[in-house]
Amino acid sequence: MKLHHLRNASLVIETEKHVILVDPMLGKRKTIPPFTIFRYKPKRNPLVALPKNSRDILSRVTHCLITHLHPDHIDKAGEVFLRRKSIPVICSSKDEKALVQRGLSVIQTLEYWDPQKFLDGKITGIPAIHGYGFVAKLMGNVMGFLIELADQKSIYISSDTIFTEHVEKVLTQLKPDISIVACGTARLDFGQPLLMRMDDILKFVTLAPGKVLANHLEALNHCPTTRLQLRTALADHGLLSKTSIPNDGECIEY
Repeated sequence: MKLHHLRNASLVIETEKHVILVDPMLGKRKTIPPFTIFRYKPKRNPLVALPKNSRDILSRVTHCLITHLHPDHIDKAGEVFLRRKSIPVICSSKDEKALVQRGLSVIQTLEYWDPQKFLDGKITGIPAIHGYGFVAKLMGNVMGFLIELADQKSIYISSDTIFTEHVEKVLTQLKPDISIVACGTARLDFGQPLLMRMDDILKFVTLAPGKVLANHLEALNHCPTTRLQLRTALADHGLLSKTSIPNDGECIEY
């Protein structure tokens, strides 16, 4: 199995049979307004371009998973790509209507904690809480995914979430081989962070039974945590050896 990290939360899971795109933010640099104006510099998003090898990787995509509807997870360019190639989409039942209205081909919807058949294995929707305190309500619903394909390592895409009992349950009871965690510690101009603080990231990596892949880094103006800061914190706690912090365009084989 190969995991191609494209940018931010956009990634591609590639096996011999299937090529699954997750959260396609595929637009050019500066095509999305700033997410914060006062707390951090009001730069337009994404801050970086897609890697040069992304076109080749995307040309092989057979399915798409969408965790939620924020523009840093599915943007206009992502929608155009999915429509043009008629890529089958799998998402939360709460997002189906909006995605169908955008002309996407939703073939399967998920409820939290309800395993369903998926390709030659199964998929389970996992609750994700997008922020600490009241700001999570404003962020709307988000769904993580536990993917278990035949003869492949299991993958937990935790998506945009803080550390919760749901996250802990997946890591400690369902024991995924690979766990993906959003590490940018995003913040708006008000409220607490939208993603895990560093202490919760460290807790996540500590509890993860297998390998961890860190994403949602250095691509958006409201995500201050850098790869270097994360690498340093993980090294200080003896957790770097089990964690990958890929650069954009990097492929990791499991």
